Amino acid sequence: MRFELFMARRYLLRGRGNSFLAVMSLASITGIAIGVAALVIAMSLMNGFQNEIRDKILSSSAHLMVMDRFGDGLGGSVKIKETLASGWPEITSMREVVFNTVLLRASASNASGAVLRGVDLEDPANEPWLRQPAFGVLPSAGQLLLGFDLAAKLGVIEGDSLYVISPQFSLAPSGVLPRFKKYRVSGLFRSGLYEFDSATAVVAMSEAQSLFRLEDRVSYLRVDLKDMFAAPRVAAEILAKIPGRLHVVTWMEMNAPLYSALKLEKTVLFFTLTLIIIVAALNIIAGLILLVYQKIRDIAILLSYGVGKKKIKRIFFIQGGFIGLIGTLTGGTLGIVFCLLANRFKFIKVPAEIYQMSHVPFILSLPDVLAVIGIALAICLVATWIPAKKAAAVNVVEAVKYE
Repeated sequence: MRFELFMARRYLLRGRGNSFLAVMSLASITGIAIGVAALVIAMSLMNGFQNEIRDKILSSSAHLMVMDRFGDGLGGSVKIKETLASGWPEITSMREVVFNTVLLRASASNASGAVLRGVDLEDPANEPWLRQPAFGVLPSAGQLLLGFDLAAKLGVIEGDSLYVISPQFSLAPSGVLPRFKKYRVSGLFRSGLYEFDSATAVVAMSEAQSLFRLEDRVSYLRVDLKDMFAAPRVAAEILAKIPGRLHVVTWMEMNAPLYSALKLEKTVLFFTLTLIIIVAALNIIAGLILLVYQKIRDIAILLSYGVGKKKIKRIFFIQGGFIGLIGTLTGGTLGIVFCLLANRFKFIKVPAEIYQMSHVPFILSLPDVLAVIGIALAICLVATWIPAKKAAAVNVVEAVKYE
């Protein structure tokens, strides 16, 4: 192998006397480096965006939801919590939640549908946005907490009053009437997720149970895990041990359309940017084939001295592989450095009022980086195989008969 390495290095370095071949090699290295860097940056950007979206959603949702299969409310939640706590060490917290769709009416012209959530406001495991409202204080009896965007939609602020109209009905002498109750807005919260902040109101657990006539039942039990990606496995294990009347839903199932779209977008982006590497690899083919034709006399002499076709093939294979390796490592390094600098100086800024974050972070994933490097090297080696095979197929007699 030392002979092949020596010849490959000689052709690569001494061959720079041919300016056209030197430009072709440089173009190949540059194209591969740009493709690899673009892929590393794009994958890191998508990872950062997905993580931000996921964190925003899970700040107002749960890793697992244990609920009644028939929608009658979950009874005996304390016993269920004890069973889950003793059987699954992956569980970090469990909270009862009551929720239902209601109509909020601040005035004759300002009304909006919303989800009214009843939670234990004293639970220290509550999210920061619930423990510390953006404006005002946590609600007490006869009060509620509104999402910031929902309050803007209704035209109310802290201290204003509104009516909550429940889907449950009451019998009255005049017939069936919807149940409603007057509440005062104790404060406003911001979770960072527009869809949640524009359609959610929060009250104390007892208030929601009374309004929805659930007595001591709850809508579901919110379960959080140490590892959110273990949710499908834990859900399957829980379903195998709890009564058949209960049902478990994972955060992935609740947000399946969004995460499917994000995953598809990342996959499409990966294959699209891989085309840059493929185009650069075509330059390797063209450059090495030209080198083969330029060095055809040298190849014929080597063959006539007994150098095997396999060694000739290795010489050009090593040369093309070296070009691919330099381009891949350069591009990978540039991509990683760019991501680190982008996080340090916050290159990708976005409107905070829309996305609830000032910039998009770049999250480097080792599997993604290794996949990009592996695919780039594989493409370069496949491209190198064609001219290497052509070099080994040189006919000695044809190559030297005019010399």
